[in-house]
Order: sequence, then structure tokens, then C-alpha cells
Amino acid sequence: MPVLELPGAGLRYETAGAVSDPALLLIPAGIATLRMWDEQAEALAAQHFVVRYDPRGFGGTSHDFSVPFANHDDAIALLDHLGIERATVVGASRGGALAIDVALAAPDRVAGLVTIGARIGGHPDVAPTPDEQHRMDAVDAIDPLTDPAGYIRLETALFAVGTGRGESDLDPAFLARAHELAEPNIAHVADDGEQVPLDPPAAERLGEIAVPTLAIVGEHDLTPFAVQYEAIVESVPHATGIRVAGTAHLPSVERADEVGAALRRWLDEHGL
Repeated sequence: MPVLELPGAGLRYETAGAVSDPALLLIPAGIATLRMWDEQAEALAAQHFVVRYDPRGFGGTSHDFSVPFANHDDAIALLDHLGIERATVVGASRGGALAIDVALAAPDRVAGLVTIGARIGGHPDVAPTPDEQHRMDAVDAIDPLTDPAGYIRLETALFAVGTGRGESDLDPAFLARAHELAEPNIAHVADDGEQVPLDPPAAERLGEIAVPTLAIVGEHDLTPFAVQYEAIVESVPHATGIRVAGTAHLPSVERADEVGAALRRWLDEHGL
């Protein structure tokens, strides 16, 4: 797998498809790696040049966290490295926040934007439900430095299950897949470093996003993500929203075929 060497990092990435086709940049959730797009990559590559990578602190990317960095600059550097003038940027959760930041930091490089259970940089805190808070507290009670595997496993279960259902309601194969995707990040729990945020933050600038935008959220995603999904749909001028039934924070994994088909239809409708 190729690596892009940047100051303080070696960005692990993969490509598929013809370089002459419209480009897609896929950014994973914080509880996953670039492998979370395995179920969509082949179908997308039939008509697109598909690029996916692990941001700093995740998966196969190496990270010297003594070096300050901006995640959106890393994404743009990867586009530069591959000679991509414009791409549709697709991001899940933390990767969704990064995708939004890229669209705002370099609007001339972004042809379309897709967010899945996305965070929004600078968005005000949203109170979880009491049950959600109880489960979040259980994750926070684990010291990731002394029990990194336990921390990652419980955090992954929190997001995979979501709200309004329990683990027994999930397909065991999906839950196993969620844990498999998160496992490589156990090695990165101590990674942090000085991240340079987008300034002004995305929460104050959603109205500036002028490209076609697709926002996706799972029916059972945690309250803060459901609220931020609504903010994207309401504030981005050309946004379309999709709620995926029977899923939580990882709809593109839990309902891979359904979400992949919806994404391809949307790309086709907008000529992306």
C-alpha cells in the first residue's frame, strides 16, 4: 500500500479505478480505517477514480504527534500528490468533519460533498439522552493508556449500537465487522498532537458550501450526530438528506449495499 510522506506523518492510502474518471476521496470514521469502504470501493471504481486513506492517528498511517498539523491540509496534499484537481469528498463521522473542512478550506478542489453521521467542526455541544450519557460515561471510565483494547472495544460498541436498540438487535456479523475495523486503531490511542483547526470553524460557515451535498445519518445514531445531520441539511444550500433505517453510526457498513447504491445514484444525478 503506498504512503505519502508529509512533515510528521506517512499517510497510508489506496487507489482504484481509472485516473481519467471523476475522483472520489473517501475518509473513514474515527472508529474505523480506510477498510470501512471495502464494500463500496469496487462498485464506485467502475466509474470513478477512488482514493481512500487513513488520517493521522488511525489505521496504517504513521504519525509523529510532536509536529503540528491540519487534517484538511493533509487531505489537500494527497489530492496534490495524485494530481487530482477536483474530487467529491466523502467522509464518515470524524471523517465527515474533515470532509466539510476540506470543502471550506479549498472550495475550488471539491466538486461534491457527502457526509455520513458527520461531526461539524465548532458545533456547540449537544446533550445526549440519559441512556446515551450513561454509556458514554462507561467508555470514559476506561483509561485508554492502560487498557487501549478495552477502550476501543467499548467505544466501538457504543457507536455501532447507537440509541434505541441493544447489541442483541444487531446482526452479529456486522458487530464483528465493526470491531474488526476499529482494531488497528488500538495502536494509536496515545496519538494526539497539536491539530490546527479550520478558522473560522465549519459550524459558522456551512452556508458557504456551494457544491451538491448529500448528508446521511442512521436512524439509531446518537443524538449529537442526529442534530448535526439536521444542521447540515438545513444550512448547506444544496444539501439532500437521507436517513438509513435500521442503522446507527456506521450505515455504510451496516447497510453497505443500500448506502452504496444511494451514493452511486446521487453521484450520477449530479454528474459527479
